Amino acid sequence: MKRTALFLAAVAILSLPPSARSASSSPKPADGVVPLTAAHAHNDYAHPRPLLDALDCGFCSIESDIWLVEGRLMVAHAQKEIRPERTLESLYLQPLRERARLNGGRVYPGGPTIILLIDFKTEAAPTYAELRKVLQRYADILTSVEDGQVTQRAVTAIISGDAPWKELSADNPRYAMLDGRARHLGSRLPAHLVPLISENWKKLFKWQGAGPMDQAERAKLRDFVSKAHQAGRKVRFWATPDKPAVWKELRAAEVDLLSVDDLAGARKFLLEQAQPADRGEDRP
Repeated sequence: MKRTALFLAAVAILSLPPSARSASSSPKPADGVVPLTAAHAHNDYAHPRPLLDALDCGFCSIESDIWLVEGRLMVAHAQKEIRPERTLESLYLQPLRERARLNGGRVYPGGPTIILLIDFKTEAAPTYAELRKVLQRYADILTSVEDGQVTQRAVTAIISGDAPWKELSADNPRYAMLDGRARHLGSRLPAHLVPLISENWKKLFKWQGAGPMDQAERAKLRDFVSKAHQAGRKVRFWATPDKPAVWKELRAAEVDLLSVDDLAGARKFLLEQAQPADRGEDRP
């Protein structure tokens, strides 16, 4: 009880209005930044400036882990890292809305929708019950699905982790989609419900970027991607080494999202590759 009281007291002190934020954390127009649709900021909140560092590098997919604590959606990788001022709204949804308003309805001026991957760390049903209310408040910037029809907006929210499959599938309209796994490759779930297939790289592949990739593993990778694309889904692997050799193989196999911690390194790699699919492709 004492811990909860301290937590709520800290929330009261630190939950300041947007006008009270420091200038360094305020969103600014992203003029001149090249949007990189293949770039996914893994555990984005671990960077010195969550969201903003990724946007400065042109990333179009950003990952945030959330915990439901005292009715609030807190951003952290582990429970012990939760801080009362670090909420999903304050770190991500509010600044994304402000940036979209500055840039004519997009996060990057004239750019594609970006993905906000929300990884549940607490039980699916109650976490989604709270997230649903939060997302409805940001309906003006969020991609929506109503009667199977997708309306693209600045941000596409995709739920990962302990996902609320039953609850979200029943929503109409809804403001989020679901992150599938390898077992969903052959499913008939619509792409507007499961637009993304993510999997642990180490679970499927032994190659970690040293020497050439085994031909059998390369064929397995390309078959995986092909099956996902045939169903209209994107592909992402987590636990991939932050190495240009790995990124090169993934892009050659047409993996849609490079899940990286090295933002600057991935940005440099993608700009040097200059593949058309890296720039401006706008799929949910």
